[in-house]
Amino acid sequence: MKEAAKPASGRREARKAERRAAIVAVAWRHFLEHGYDRTSMSAIAEEMGGSKGTLWSYFASKEELFTAAIDEVTTAFRASVIEILKPSREPREALTILAERLIDRITLPDAIALQRLIVGEVERFPEIGRIFYDRGPGAGQAVLIDYITAQVRAGNLSADDPREAALMFFNLCAGGYHQHVLWGIADHDDHRAKREAALAVQHFLHCYGPRRPAAG
Repeated sequence: MKEAAKPASGRREARKAERRAAIVAVAWRHFLEHGYDRTSMSAIAEEMGGSKGTLWSYFASKEELFTAAIDEVTTAFRASVIEILKPSREPREALTILAERLIDRITLPDAIALQRLIVGEVERFPEIGRIFYDRGPGAGQAVLIDYITAQVRAGNLSADDPREAALMFFNLCAGGYHQHVLWGIADHDDHRAKREAALAVQHFLHCYGPRRPAAG
């Protein structure tokens, strides 16, 4: 049977979605290559081959476009964090998978470029720090807080403050090796990322593993 043609409105919406995605992809490259301050809506519109007015019809400001670009690159990772931290998955397994994925992700070249962009420009443009945090680290921490809370109730972890424990986990993952890559004194290395993840989980569980009953 011949497939029915999409209605005109459906085709228009599909084209708009494709156009929006293309704008975000171009903007993402501009932000990484030129920084937030030196990226202009005019330059993006020129590369897209359209007018600035058309670009403004999709995004009302550069901040809104930056937000869309951050959403584009963090959405998949946020979904993977939710999948990893299923309540049925025991802590050592879940945290090891999360640490490996997180350390690998934050040491990729694009991720390092974004972090340097944020650090270099957040003083002049504080809004980009909040955008990045809310859609990146903050979103991941919220999922981990819920997971730790559930595991504490189940007796699999011991944490008086799940929020503090989640922050500790992310700090362990973002130390050492990641800092060396961020500072440009080491390169992305899958094997080193895996070793760093194992060490982070070891330290975390040493602090927040289940409490052993006191000797009688």
